[in-house]
Amino acid sequence: MATIGGDVLTLLDFAKRLDPDGKVPTIVELLNQTNEVLTDMLWKEGNLPTGHRTTVRTGLPAVAWRLLNNGVAPTKSTTAQIDEACGMLEAYSEVDKDLAELNGNVGAFRLSEAQAFLEAMNQEMASKLFYGNSAADPKTPLGLAPRYNDLTTAQNKVNIIDAGGTQTDNTSIWLVTWGDLTFHGIFPKGSKAGLVHEDLGVDTIIDANGGRFQAYRDHFQWKSGFALRDWRYVVRIANIDVSNLVTESSAADVIKLMIKALDKIPNPGMGRQVFYLNRTVYTMLKIQALAKSNSAVTVEPAATQFETKFFGVPIRKVDALLTTEARVV
Repeated sequence: MATIGGDVLTLLDFAKRLDPDGKVPTIVELLNQTNEVLTDMLWKEGNLPTGHRTTVRTGLPAVAWRLLNNGVAPTKSTTAQIDEACGMLEAYSEVDKDLAELNGNVGAFRLSEAQAFLEAMNQEMASKLFYGNSAADPKTPLGLAPRYNDLTTAQNKVNIIDAGGTQTDNTSIWLVTWGDLTFHGIFPKGSKAGLVHEDLGVDTIIDANGGRFQAYRDHFQWKSGFALRDWRYVVRIANIDVSNLVTESSAADVIKLMIKALDKIPNPGMGRQVFYLNRTVYTMLKIQALAKSNSAVTVEPAATQFETKFFGVPIRKVDALLTTEARVV
C-alpha cells in the first residue's frame, strides 16, 4: 500500500488531457526547459557501491642534473584519493485505475503523466549538476558551483574568471571539458546508467482520509553523481551582472571572457569542450558578436540541426543556470 496527499490526478486534470473526440492528446509541455547539457554529459560506472573513488596527482617528482660519477636521489610523485558520492533522485506516479481507464487508452494516459515526471527529473538533474551542494544537503551529489566558488584562497581560483558583477543578479558561463580523465557523470557500481522507469502495476492506495482505491503506480529513479578528475579542465566565468548585460550598460564583454576561458584549458585534446549559458546570456552573446562584426560566433550544420559555436566550441543553452547567483569572491 501507499499513502498519498494532494498530488494525484483529478477528473479535472483528466478532462484537460482529452481532445474533443475523447482521446488523450500530445501535451505541449509549457514548463519544459532547455537543458542541453544532459545530452553532452558523459557517464561512467563508479568503482564503489555509493559512487566513485578517483586518484589525482597532487605533486610531481623532483628531478636533478647529474655530474659524471655523481648519483641522483630517487624521488616520487604524490597523489591523493577523492571519493565522489552519488545521490538517488526518485519519484512515484499514482493514477486512479478507473480514471486512467475512462477513455479506454490506459497506456497513452499513463505515458502522458510519465512524460511530466521525466521532464521534472531532467530539470532537477541539470540543476544539481551546477548547484548541487552535498555539504548543505547530503542527499544530493556535489555540483560544479560549490567546487568553483572561491576567488581568494582555493587552488582552482585560476579557473574562475570574475566578470565584475557585485550584486545578487549574477549568472555564470561554464566551459566544461567532458572526458574520462577530466569531468564526467557517474553511477554506482553495479547499478544502471540513466533514468530507470519501473511499472509497478495496480496497487491499493490510501487517500488522505484513510480511504482506499486502486491505482496504477510507476516508479522513476536516477542514481547519479559527478566526478571532477582534473579541475583545470572546467572554467567558470562568474559574476556576470544580468541586468547590466541586458541593458548594455557597463555590461560584461562576454566575447573577451569566453576567449580567456578557452585559453585556460591546458590541453584541449583531453576531451570535448562545450560552453553552457542561460538564454539571456546566449542572446546577448550573439548581440555583442554582431555589434563587433566578428566571426567568433558561428552557426554550423550538425547531424540533425544547426549548432552555434564559439571559436569552434559548441554553445549550449541551459535554463537551469540561474540569474540570481550571489557574487563569487
